[in-house]
Amino acid sequence: QAHLVESGGGLVQAGESLRLSCAASGSIFSMNVMAWYRRAPGKERELVAGISGGRIYYHDSVKGRFTISRDSREGTLYLQMNNLKPEDTATYYCAMLVDYVTPSALDAWGQGTLVTVSS
Repeated sequence: QAHLVESGGGLVQAGESLRLSCAASGSIFSMNVMAWYRRAPGKERELVAGISGGRIYYHDSVKGRFTISRDSREGTLYLQMNNLKPEDTATYYCAMLVDYVTPSALDAWGQGTLVTVSS
């Protein structure tokens, strides 16, 4: 099973940027989805951005501000977050999944990294 470690979270002011990184180790060959999720206080977890089969998905609230990318050679997933807003405050999780819909025992999740955006 893959092991994921996120980094890059922190406290920033509205309008500033952060880049999250997710370093993967272990077996990721069966993972079809590489994605970033977030969970804000009191809210359910939501998919922020994902890459699957060459297609990229963004949540409407982050389109034009966030960019997901990956370095396949190093097994690293990134999330560049620009023009951050207070509503982006959440714990961000890296995920490598078999698919978006059906949970699998092979799915891997990071421990989460906190992003706090002050107004």
